[in-house]
Amino acid sequence: MEYEGQICRPPMERASFMLAISVGCAYNRCKFCNLFKHLKYRVLPMEQIEGELKRVKAANGNPKQVFLGDGNAFGRKTEDLLKILDMIHNYFPACEGVNMDAAITDISRKTDTELQQLKEAGVSRLYVGIESGLDDVLIFMDKDHNLEEAYCQIRRIQSAGLIFNAHIMTGIAGAGRGIENGIKTAEFFNCTKPERITNFSLFLDPCTPLYQEIEKGRFIPASELENLKEERKLLELLETDSLIYDGFHDYITFRVRGTLPKDREKMLAKLDHAIAQNKEAEKLIAYGNCFSQTA
Repeated sequence: MEYEGQICRPPMERASFMLAISVGCAYNRCKFCNLFKHLKYRVLPMEQIEGELKRVKAANGNPKQVFLGDGNAFGRKTEDLLKILDMIHNYFPACEGVNMDAAITDISRKTDTELQQLKEAGVSRLYVGIESGLDDVLIFMDKDHNLEEAYCQIRRIQSAGLIFNAHIMTGIAGAGRGIENGIKTAEFFNCTKPERITNFSLFLDPCTPLYQEIEKGRFIPASELENLKEERKLLELLETDSLIYDGFHDYITFRVRGTLPKDREKMLAKLDHAIAQNKEAEKLIAYGNCFSQTA
């Protein structure tokens, strides 16, 4: 299958077979995101999806894990998802789980019965872009949810037996609010208890609506040093048992990962070292694929 646009999937899904069932993102309004702005959202026909399954099976493929793309595969009609899941298990009998991204509004549009049906049909994990623990930040960034809605919908998927995995972005609250955001985001996760958290520290693409907000003076980006300190506060406060954490800071080539609480001290020590060694990051803002230095 020819994949349209940029491949977007969580790092823990790198060994999964990625099956596209749609192109782009149906919501596509988050200010910070440029992954799907150039694409017009559409669902892919069942014939095309089955053709890809046949192709992989003919090549002796029988993956244990399947990740459905694109941006919000879970938003597809439940009837369609059930048919796709049935095809996956028909062509790949070794498949143990099917995972995908899901927006809060995607979840809200499905009934409790539909969530249970999808679980029973083989859906295992949903990756949800929570991004921040601050309501005003979610509103400013044009996310599809507020915190109350997120609490509600995450309870619903967990009640159906689906595993909640979360995406966040240090730096998303802007300059001077990193610690505040770290505290509130930890509070949210201590209540919702995800299996995994992936932190894609915010980078600022000139093609995003957020960049226009910066130019108008309505958003002041946090420095990379503040982002590290925010992440440290988050890891210090997270209380969920057996929580797998993976944090990326591509612009200063730093990554911290481990399982909480057992790896907490090691992860905090690594962050402390990075903070001490990256004092110059106080003037570094992650723009696009290069550093930009403040005055």
